[in-house]
Amino acid sequence: MGGARSKDGLEALKERLLAGDTRALARAISLVEGGGEAGRQMTQLTFTHAGSAFVVGVTGIPGAGKSTLVDGLATLYRKADERVGVVAVDPSSAFSGGALLGDRIRMQRHTSDPGVFIRSMATRQHLGGLAVATPAVVDLIDAAGHQRILIETVGVGQDEIEVIEMADTVVVAMVPGLGDDVQAIKAGILEVADIFVINKSDHEGADRLHQELENLRGLVEHPKGEWVSPIVRTVATTGEGIEELRAAIEQHAADPRNRPRRQERLRRAWARRLRELIDEGLWSRLLEAMPLAQEMDGLVAEIAGRRRDPFSVAESILRRVRLKAGK
Repeated sequence: MGGARSKDGLEALKERLLAGDTRALARAISLVEGGGEAGRQMTQLTFTHAGSAFVVGVTGIPGAGKSTLVDGLATLYRKADERVGVVAVDPSSAFSGGALLGDRIRMQRHTSDPGVFIRSMATRQHLGGLAVATPAVVDLIDAAGHQRILIETVGVGQDEIEVIEMADTVVVAMVPGLGDDVQAIKAGILEVADIFVINKSDHEGADRLHQELENLRGLVEHPKGEWVSPIVRTVATTGEGIEELRAAIEQHAADPRNRPRRQERLRRAWARRLRELIDEGLWSRLLEAMPLAQEMDGLVAEIAGRRRDPFSVAESILRRVRLKAGK
């Protein structure tokens, strides 16, 4: 194992990344996305160097103009001389596993700006609007010295729970003309949003959507003094309202009443991630200890053919594990 994949190579790559080397950051992200041992080691090496960036999640249904909103926010942050990282999570092709929108040119005016790092990622059918590697990628961008990180999600309605847990501030973007779609997503939208954005607010129906959001907010009881998600109207293509959105994000970030909620999100996020890592480790060790890899296709075929049920198959495997562990 040579080059950047050796231990010394990974250490050197980490030092370059911490120094703000964009090429090193891109290489480290590729290792993490690959999901191998080198990616795991890179995550370990850089983990304690992250945690300083402010993370904004921008979510909402497809077509809400999330990319344009992110572009506008990045422009304002750059004017304030802040380094910006953008993670754009795209839906995956069911056939290739790649990002369907990966070839879309995002934020074209920022491509030559060394203070903006943009990464497009594929979900690979992962629910929750985020790619599996997104938390580690955000940490790498953070460790590389980017003060603001903007995450644009796929926009899959109520499954945006992972955005809640990762972001310091969550922006939910909506557009006029949704009709019944507002009713379909309102069950989860109040829990997601720190800030509502009505984008394309120059379109017909913006006033009605604003009123609907006001009504939705009225369904939730807010203790006196608790943060109430503001509604910001924008026309992202012209830049209208972007400064107001930035100001709302800053207000949310600075409000001490929101810190306990953000800390609880973070605890939930790491509790979930720790369980995932334990599950992955247990499964890997199970495959090492027992010849299940060779059996899996046959077991799955039996279940698919309705010859055996999945519960009894799982129980039989667990019984074998217990017997082996008892030896």
